[in-house]
Amino acid sequence: MFGGVNIPANSPHLRKSGSRPVVYDLDEHEVENGSEEGLLHPVELGDSKGGITPGSAAAAAAMMPSPIFLWRFKVLLFLIWGLICCKIGWDSVMRMSADKRDLFLYEAFLYFNPLLLAALMVWLWGINLWFFAQGGVNYAKIFDLDQNHLTHREIWKCATWMTIIVPTSMTAYIYLYSHGEVSYAASQPVLLYAAAVLVLIFPFDIFYFSSRYYFLKTLWRIIFPLQAISFADFFLADILTSMAKVFSDLERSVCRMVHRQVATIAWLEADSVCGSHSVAIPLVLVLPYLFRLNQCLRQYKDTGEKTALLNALKYSTAVPVIFLSALKYHIFPDRWTNFYRPLWLLSGVVNSSYSFYWDVSRDWDLSGFTRIFKFNKPHLFSHMLHGRRWVYFWVIGSNLVLRCTWTYKLSAHLRHNYLTVFAIAALEIFRRFQWVFFRVENEWNKINSKSHTHLSVKEVSNDEEKLLHPINYSVQAR
Repeated sequence: MFGGVNIPANSPHLRKSGSRPVVYDLDEHEVENGSEEGLLHPVELGDSKGGITPGSAAAAAAMMPSPIFLWRFKVLLFLIWGLICCKIGWDSVMRMSADKRDLFLYEAFLYFNPLLLAALMVWLWGINLWFFAQGGVNYAKIFDLDQNHLTHREIWKCATWMTIIVPTSMTAYIYLYSHGEVSYAASQPVLLYAAAVLVLIFPFDIFYFSSRYYFLKTLWRIIFPLQAISFADFFLADILTSMAKVFSDLERSVCRMVHRQVATIAWLEADSVCGSHSVAIPLVLVLPYLFRLNQCLRQYKDTGEKTALLNALKYSTAVPVIFLSALKYHIFPDRWTNFYRPLWLLSGVVNSSYSFYWDVSRDWDLSGFTRIFKFNKPHLFSHMLHGRRWVYFWVIGSNLVLRCTWTYKLSAHLRHNYLTVFAIAALEIFRRFQWVFFRVENEWNKINSKSHTHLSVKEVSNDEEKLLHPINYSVQAR
């Protein structure tokens, strides 16, 4: 979720997009010709040069390649790059002995899969914004963004660079390690993480500075809810709960970098400070849920709504799932099998069921779903923007299934199969991608209902005033 700080509409520092402030991502002209932002149109060329004649402007525009050609060329380069990375990575892995291969891939996957999942989240967020723009949802108003916020095209541009840089660094790591350059290989994830942090906190007005500032400010408000909780605050906090596995792997990767265990066998000791039995794993996994729980308590303090307490209870049900799973490595096996494992299973069922119920009934507004399933006309307050019934059946069914697999992702003792855990973490991000559509839709319906109610009340008050003072209105009419 990216945006910017509030800037006046007439500010000279606003980023221009097609010589207009950015409120929606696409207009009719962009949809028809598929033109990209940043390309100069013939009219703009004439405006910028002043002395250029219409004929020369048309000739200059004709010399530029078409947007479709550029897009196809970029896709071709992307595919060639992907094939090269796959070829180099495969040949490098095949150079290793079979007994060493799996351990090495497990370690390499640990360093790079968090950023791959983050890139997936950014891609899907761009798709969310594109759908909102097509559906007429003013997401800038919902998230209180200014006119300088990132469009879906810019989000996809960021995701493209992430998708290029992370696999390239991973390929370099595998290649250097397989060819005996261990020290150079160990530097690859360190440089990648350092670059990611520098880009995020870079204090100068480049790399979408206002959007990075907005993002970091929202993170600060999530960690320290010292003021009233906005929709953007708890929306981003909900997304962070779906990326708990990402944060856990980031912690383990940074731990190994700090203790100089990258590309070594020291991390194989499960009981080491950075091993798979570390107590830091459940602590990091639980942090996003604690942040969201604190937000709910702050919301209850500000509004007094009991719904906020029920929502806080939902996030608290994730805590037993995480810590009961971590107990397996610190107690006797019989104790785990006979007592703690049933408790872990029960807590997982409670957490998944409660979370699924809250998604449908609260976040998405159950009343809207029931009206659609009964084939009745939806109420004005729960008008659905995604109008096909099968979409809602799919979303509810898939949300239920993925909520149940969520327990696997939160459980430290089930993390030995890194490919399975990665797939489940990616599915959880996809579930959150679906959730975003209907959560934002529900909030947009609430905003519209409030505006309709406000207009109705204003009209009634004007009618009453006319009835109370008919003489004044008749005089004014004359």
